[in-house]
Amino acid sequence: MDVKRVKDYLYWLYYQYQLVTCSYVLEPWEQSMFHTITVTVLAMVVYTAYVFVPIHVRLALEFFSQIFGSQPESTVLN
Repeated sequence: MDVKRVKDYLYWLYYQYQLVTCSYVLEPWEQSMFHTITVTVLAMVVYTAYVFVPIHVRLALEFFSQIFGSQPESTVLN
């Protein structure tokens, strides 16, 4: 890909972000605070999903396997 096209696309995405959040009307120090808070919240959501979603998926699979009658592998006789 052309570097200029990638740069233009990233600039366009940032412009869309500013339009959606209306952050283009903020003063520079307000924009900095807003972006810092937004990135922090996004990082916390990603971390929480990374840590807790696999646990909940495993528990849900165990729950539904008990409902539909299949036994866990540790209790199956050889």
